[in-house]
Amino acid sequence: MVRVLIVCLGNICRSPLAHGVLRDRIAERGLAQRIEVDSCGTSGYHSGDQADPNTRRVARRRGVDLEWHRSRQLTDADYFEFDALVAMDRSNERGIRERLLPNADVQIVRYLDFVQDAPGPDMPDPYYGGEAGFDTVHDLVDAGADALIDWALTLQR
Repeated sequence: MVRVLIVCLGNICRSPLAHGVLRDRIAERGLAQRIEVDSCGTSGYHSGDQADPNTRRVARRRGVDLEWHRSRQLTDADYFEFDALVAMDRSNERGIRERLLPNADVQIVRYLDFVQDAPGPDMPDPYYGGEAGFDTVHDLVDAGADALIDWALTLQR
């Protein structure tokens, strides 16, 4: 079983949306026995909170249920329990790498590495924008989901 952890800052906007989309796509592709996905934030600002209302609204409109999601913060154990940590932007990647323990054997990549013709290296943070920003994030998450899943399958031990 390959375990993939999607990481953003607060785990209420970008990472839960990617978590939900990937979870659904993995199930649709019949890969639930081979890949598991989770999400967290580098900060604990929103620990225990549901995904942002705009995130849930955009996801629901596109057929993705996020009502089950509760935010959590990245832990030291995550570096050992997951095969890959997927950062939503360079700031999150730095936060992940700063906490990296010397004996951890985990791949660290950015989500937009899997999006062909990505608008840049960072998934935009829609938190302070309107609903259109959440739609943009959903579009980018959709665009990279299959490539990320295909890559994760190469990590299978």
